[in-house]
Amino acid sequence: MPPAPQRRTAPAAAVLAAVLLPALTACGGSTDSGAGSPAVSGPASAPGAAHLTVLAASSLTDVFKTAGAAYEKARPGTRVTFSFAGSQELAAQVRQGAPADVLVTADTRTMDGLAAETGSPSVIARNRLVIATGKGNPFKIGGLKDLADSKVKVVLAAPEVPVGRYSRRILDAQQVRVAPVSEEPNVRAVLAKVELGEADAGLVYQTDAAKSADKVATVDIPDGQNAVASYPAAALRQSRNAAAAAAFTAWLSGPEAQKIFRDAGFQKP
Repeated sequence: MPPAPQRRTAPAAAVLAAVLLPALTACGGSTDSGAGSPAVSGPASAPGAAHLTVLAASSLTDVFKTAGAAYEKARPGTRVTFSFAGSQELAAQVRQGAPADVLVTADTRTMDGLAAETGSPSVIARNRLVIATGKGNPFKIGGLKDLADSKVKVVLAAPEVPVGRYSRRILDAQQVRVAPVSEEPNVRAVLAKVELGEADAGLVYQTDAAKSADKVATVDIPDGQNAVASYPAAALRQSRNAAAAAAFTAWLSGPEAQKIFRDAGFQKP
């Protein structure tokens, strides 16, 4: 029998620390806020000069670093700092009042659950799932049904994570029964398990797999069997930089940001 799934949980103190002091990553060298130092939104300021903190889904890590650098370059004096995590973790941070200005999740369900804390969201990009396998695809996986093979160690994101819900939706639709060797807190953790050889296959977003093409092989999932992930963005009502937060959120739907998303492999909203 395949090993029972291993759920990753953190001690309560660590979870509370993650909520109150999120590990923030600056988008460029000149905007580094310092290792380990929490970023706090400053006083209200104009859209052209502000320090914005953006909570964003893990699958946006690479594209948002590029987008943030472009936004800062066109707006001297503006700093954009990102905190990346699974959408469910970001939602917990918002509910706990973590200092931030903009939220971008990997599904509309999570964003809809925060309607009282956000402005009107807009979908800025879409994504699709693929099967990531070990380099060279040693088990010759050709589709979803091959993941049911008991010899194949499959890793999935946890069911409360958007990519985890998408994964189970498409597996259930094809009546594929998978006993994952572990359930991870975000898509990057799923991909890392495959990269390290701790799992033979995992369901991840197309854009994440493309970034690791030198470490994993990718098996496409036909449109009729796939799920489309939507990324809504919204300014947070708790932002102390309301005008700047609204301006950045609007920019994400504009032509400059949309080109950056398309170049990274995301689909149009």
